Amino acid sequence: MAPRRAQPRDGEVGLDFAREWIEFVDPADKEHVVRADLTWLCSRWTCIFGSGCHGILGRADEGCCSHGAFFTDTADEKRVRRFARDLDATTWQFADVGRRKGIAVRDTVDDDPNRRRTRRVDGACIFLNRKGFAGGAGCALHALALRAGRHPLETKPDVCWQLPIKRDQDWVNRTDGSRVLVSTITEFDRRSWGDGGHDLHWYCTSAPEAHVGGEPLYESYRPELTELLGKPAYAELSRLAAERLERGMIAVHPATAKAQQPQPKRRRSTSTRSGD
Repeated sequence: MAPRRAQPRDGEVGLDFAREWIEFVDPADKEHVVRADLTWLCSRWTCIFGSGCHGILGRADEGCCSHGAFFTDTADEKRVRRFARDLDATTWQFADVGRRKGIAVRDTVDDDPNRRRTRRVDGACIFLNRKGFAGGAGCALHALALRAGRHPLETKPDVCWQLPIKRDQDWVNRTDGSRVLVSTITEFDRRSWGDGGHDLHWYCTSAPEAHVGGEPLYESYRPELTELLGKPAYAELSRLAAERLERGMIAVHPATAKAQQPQPKRRRSTSTRSGD
């Protein structure tokens, strides 16, 4: 059976469109090559959680937290567990559940039955404070970072602070016998979620309403991209992206292009009804 194709919803753009890529050698490591999707990194995507996000399952207050977060490895889980100890019942709605049952459970991904992810409570991540919670709605770990003067990438699971950036890394044997690590940076779109991505109620990377950032993504995600690539590689990526924007993009992200289209003016009513 052929795999299903994701369909755009609620004004989302399709997934198949032209992209511009840049490939360069990491200035700090000649055996590390970065392959970057400039169409995505130069887009105006920004997180609109709490400001128009519809939620991946149609529950806006949950954003993309409905399924919980899969940990990348043991170190990722240990780091989150350590920061969770800095939360209490005034800052974390489900602190009691977390203390009694733990923050993580086992789940199956593809053929791996032992993947670990954050526990879900009432249909969403245990760290998601719900609307109306006195300590404030949203991710308790994110709020913890802001109170402590940290960046959220320090306190949240890896997948949470990386989304919607997708990084793949592969060792590549070249025809001359050399071997390099290729880091590919691109959009974490519906397909990146696997087969279930086709069934998401709404997804922001394809939605023009989320492409309203005041600066291109490669700038607004500077800390995250620096963490993923290292400072020298990020600096080179930033330089190349800025130069590409200055020259003019050929393949602009269609959601950004749609968001920047002038909206038609509404015609004024010519009604002459009495009593209006």
